[in-house]
Amino acid sequence: MSDPVTIYHNPRCGKSRDTLKLIEDKGIAPTVVEYLKEPPSAAELTRILSLLGKRPADILRRKEAAEAGIDAAALDDAALVAAMVANPIVIERPIVVAGARAALGRPPESVLAIL
Repeated sequence: MSDPVTIYHNPRCGKSRDTLKLIEDKGIAPTVVEYLKEPPSAAELTRILSLLGKRPADILRRKEAAEAGIDAAALDDAALVAAMVANPIVIERPIVVAGARAALGRPPESVLAIL
């Protein structure tokens, strides 16, 4: 694999830790972005969504969104992306990007297809 690999990671999340370990066990040293500390920009999140082939609501953590007062049904995609960037805890994790491909690490093994 020659493409750089980036993981949008939450070290407190077991699935995120498992996914990072899986990547490292493959001999890959990914760029680790702790997205709660360094949220992606709206443009970057939109690019990631495009790579995933998903809409913002598809990667929204419902419980956290409700706690943050985010009503996905009342927002268009651009407004939802903006809300997700402002409240990164509502973004499903982990997300792995490898070149022009991306995968959600739920389950962690799902990222193997892009590595």
